[in-house]
Amino acid sequence: MKILSSQEAKEKLKTIEGWQVKGKKIQKIYKFRKYMDGIKFINKLAELAEKEQHHPDIIIVWTTITVELTTHDAGGLTLYDIRMAKKINEVS
Repeated sequence: MKILSSQEAKEKLKTIEGWQVKGKKIQKIYKFRKYMDGIKFINKLAELAEKEQHHPDIIIVWTTITVELTTHDAGGLTLYDIRMAKKINEVS
């Protein structure tokens, strides 16, 4: 699987709201009104991750959820991460 350069990843992310390149990962920060709203989102995200067999890193800080994607097997960002970011936006 081809690793994307930072510039290639930035170009691909232009059409996917809220995602940014952070080194060898892409990241989006979601903010929710209530803690349980964020947990409900994580549950949807977990179902999607299992279905797609692509599991993001998730950081929970009260009502803020940070989601990070990278293709560990490839050692960096791939089109797989870009596609997953789009799918995650669809369940948020």
